[in-house]
Amino acid sequence: VGPASMTIDRPTKYSEQPAQLLFTSSHRGFTATMADTATIRTRKFLKNPLLKRKQMVVDVIHPGKANVSKADIREKLAALYNTTADVIFTFGYSTAFGGGRSTGFACIYDTLDAAKEYEPKYRLQRAGLYEKPSGSRKQRKEKKNRLKKLRGKAKAAGQKKA
Repeated sequence: VGPASMTIDRPTKYSEQPAQLLFTSSHRGFTATMADTATIRTRKFLKNPLLKRKQMVVDVIHPGKANVSKADIREKLAALYNTTADVIFTFGYSTAFGGGRSTGFACIYDTLDAAKEYEPKYRLQRAGLYEKPSGSRKQRKEKKNRLKKLRGKAKAAGQKKA
């Protein structure tokens, strides 16, 4: 009877109930178990008052499933932190080798205005909160250089034309 054949039954820290949403508060963070057996845990939680947000590392455990969508993660984080999903931005997810576990980052802003002020434009565009300016880069540069030659009211009228 060697150590390889021994089994020890230890009580698990988190419940294995896939049908209900489970909230656990501890010094490590929050945990949510999704209905399709994916568990979301947050760690390295940090309040960032200068950027008007809370930021954290998100661990998603999803055995038997390829991955969990960021929209689902946003919904569960909104339920955990008592906020709406539109002020939550999740990004940077990478699946661990062998699957079943992903790690990413999430920012929860105090207001939508703070999110629009501090969040990068490309992430706002993903969320549908920002529209990229139309026209090519060359067109914008040509317009800028044309406006350099104008002065006064003519320049103001040239800027208004889009």
